[in-house]
Amino acid sequence: MSYRKLRRPTSARLAMLRSLVTDLILYERIVTTETRAKEVRKLADKLVTWAKDGSLHARRQAARIVRKERENPDDPRSRDALRKLFDEIAPRYRDRAGGYTRVLKLGPRRGDAAPMAVIEWVEE
Repeated sequence: MSYRKLRRPTSARLAMLRSLVTDLILYERIVTTETRAKEVRKLADKLVTWAKDGSLHARRQAARIVRKERENPDDPRSRDALRKLFDEIAPRYRDRAGGYTRVLKLGPRRGDAAPMAVIEWVEE
């Protein structure tokens, strides 16, 4: 298998991954479980590769994955994540061939002892 099911049906899993990758774009660093971080890394690297292309087709492909603006305008996540991906994040990696994110392992989560990790963009 080329992906983890994360004990969720397909629609719920994809919705969760879309939300996590959108938060990664907006906040540039998120804390989640290790297995989720590894799945988000695949999606985030694909999005940056599309954003480096910069074409209209690439923007539309990325728009299918990145969450749209939120209903609440006071929510910090209501900023346009797609614009930030194409205008701020992708130019950082124009000379890099891949590996745009890193996953740093943390200790176990208190409560259920799930292995936690931080996923963030690699800085040049």
